[in-house]
Amino acid sequence: MKIKRNGSDPSAKGPADYFTGTVRIDAPFQGTIPAQVSGATVTFEPGARTAWHTHPLGQTLIVLSGSGRAQREGGAVEEIRAGDIIWFEPGEKHWHGASATTAMTHIAIAEALDGKVVDWMEKVTDEQYRG
Repeated sequence: MKIKRNGSDPSAKGPADYFTGTVRIDAPFQGTIPAQVSGATVTFEPGARTAWHTHPLGQTLIVLSGSGRAQREGGAVEEIRAGDIIWFEPGEKHWHGASATTAMTHIAIAEALDGKVVDWMEKVTDEQYRG
């Protein structure tokens, strides 16, 4: 058994190349070989969001607090809120973030394929974000 204590790793700012707005990433975890799972608690300030991206083996989001938005390519912008669990299929192009007026925190969980967890793409435009 291994316990990783809250606060044992410093918070990280979401990199501007992959996020719009203010985003904080806390306590990412990485599986130990042969496990390939990783995850993080991600907090988005109002209006903040990821860039478009995919995950080779899919991604699960568990919304802990607040309200947000998520969209898969070709689909409508969906409202998400505390208690919701969102699944993105392997290779499904998508984005997620806070609503325009409320922060949102979620746990993001994904598995690596050949050492890769995510493929980042272009940023979400303001028009796409508004839906």
